[in-house]
Amino acid sequence: MSSFVKNAWYVAAWSREIGRHLTARTILGENLVFWRRQDGTPAVLVDRCPHKLAPLSIGTLVGDDLQCGYHGMTFSGSGQCVRIPGQAAIPPSACAQSFPLVERYGAVWIWMGDPALADAQHIVAVRHYGEPGWALVDGQYLHFDCNYLNITDNLVDPAHTTYVHKNTIGNAAAEDVSVKVEQGDNQVLAYRWVNDSEPVPLVKAMGNFTGPVDRWQYYYLHLPSVSCVDFGSIATGREHSEQEMDAGLRSFSYNFLTPETETTTHYFWLHLRNYHADSAEASTQVARLMTDTFLEDAAILALVQREQERTGVREFVRLGIDNAPARIRRLIARRQEAEQAATATSPAASQTAVA
Repeated sequence: MSSFVKNAWYVAAWSREIGRHLTARTILGENLVFWRRQDGTPAVLVDRCPHKLAPLSIGTLVGDDLQCGYHGMTFSGSGQCVRIPGQAAIPPSACAQSFPLVERYGAVWIWMGDPALADAQHIVAVRHYGEPGWALVDGQYLHFDCNYLNITDNLVDPAHTTYVHKNTIGNAAAEDVSVKVEQGDNQVLAYRWVNDSEPVPLVKAMGNFTGPVDRWQYYYLHLPSVSCVDFGSIATGREHSEQEMDAGLRSFSYNFLTPETETTTHYFWLHLRNYHADSAEASTQVARLMTDTFLEDAAILALVQREQERTGVREFVRLGIDNAPARIRRLIARRQEAEQAATATSPAASQTAVA
């Protein structure tokens, strides 16, 4: 059974990636092709001509439409065939599947489930996006060689930062600090405060603290696969309030996980910070530090994926720090079951195939 949730918004690409050219990308195991119409709106179709199944991405744009590079069948952005060379009649089955798209936060989002449920209001809100005093690093992308659920496990696991990220956002001070977990209908939160401790390398590089700090890590996972990490430090002894946190060194790292296949994931991310907000040099340094951090995750998760595939086992023992990951997987499983039940009770959309 697929691990994918289809009734959800996923980042398909950064807006700058989609233009007046054809861009092929695999999402949720489906090969897709993207382009922009002449008015700038994005379009997407399954990357497969319904005639001989040639990839549409090897075709050509003709105005707003996509012409197949094999026999010249031409499709609108909605998937309807608008021309067949040498043939006036267009069969009803001569169509390619399209999907709802929305642009927000500099990204193109796609909905690959029931189009009737594609409400853009359900796209996760990015805190402080576009607000004065908050610097933005966006347009970032990595490719992970693992299932997206292994990444969501990692993104609600503050405990691993001590060992995996000791050169960037972690240190030994957090080794024995327990993690608290809260759960809502559509999100799981894992968090902790590490008090009266030495600043981690990133905070040392970017802050001006002269003594110990209280450091927080709030790991939000919005189902199925959008992560927000609220991370920062204040001088030890300050109140643990939103006002003091905003006055300290604070950042919000958003990670948009889009499953490519069952064993690979598109990892889009952006980062907002309230320190050195006008410094391009700081933005470059933050982008490098965060990329280094995520590459550390990617390396160890690729090894985890490989061993899971070899053994057929996800884990042999569960620890207390697995509370949040276990909750997420249960919630994901419920969504999958609900989608399957809805599909079973509704007329299936079919496309006539000729063997």
